[in-house]
Amino acid sequence: MNLMKNLCVIPARGGSKRIPRKNIKPFMGKPIVAYSIDAALRSGLFEEVMVSTDDEEIAMIAREHGAQVPFMRDAETANDYASTADVILEVLDMYEKRGRVFDTICCVYSTAPFVTPARLSEAYLKLTGGIDSVFTCVAYSYPVQRGLHIVDGKIRMLYPEYASSRSQDLEKIYHDAGQFYIARTTSFIAEKTFWGKNTVGLVLQELEVQDLDTLADWKLAELQYELLRESR
Repeated sequence: MNLMKNLCVIPARGGSKRIPRKNIKPFMGKPIVAYSIDAALRSGLFEEVMVSTDDEEIAMIAREHGAQVPFMRDAETANDYASTADVILEVLDMYEKRGRVFDTICCVYSTAPFVTPARLSEAYLKLTGGIDSVFTCVAYSYPVQRGLHIVDGKIRMLYPEYASSRSQDLEKIYHDAGQFYIARTTSFIAEKTFWGKNTVGLVLQELEVQDLDTLADWKLAELQYELLRESR
């Protein structure tokens, strides 16, 4: 039984630029934000699942899919320059003013259709002992040690010392998967980031991760979603 008070925040502002109305664009037949809401609710981990938005239509859709929208996002945290940390700190402050505090904070991005209740639960199991935060990551598909760059029009190796190394002998390097982040609330408020001194990663499979910056990305993600659904 989960005795901690956990809050899930799904940031979803209305002003997406590269893909207009991205946070509520249909993905496999339903608004993409609904996938994040559904996974968080079905996990059973959270006292509340809320969407932070400045947009009335997004708020309406979020409520239709079971999320709470107890207040609207401030204009300062809805512009192009506000960070995720700014949004989360505003949410925590607004809840505290309403007399509600939480032991942990989980930020699930609104365009994360591959997030699952199982992955959220797996991440929370890592939040033990001296661990303050957990976030999703994925290995680079090609060894970065064998990377190239162009200098004066000519191809050069970034790390010539690895020119003769076998790919399988090189250390795996990871990057942020941009799916969800969990932290102890006290740690997040103190450090103003999900990436603190005692952070661990939850490693995802490559098929579970896809940037959604272009319409081509969107189509690829829908294909990946179908492949994942068939494999489960």
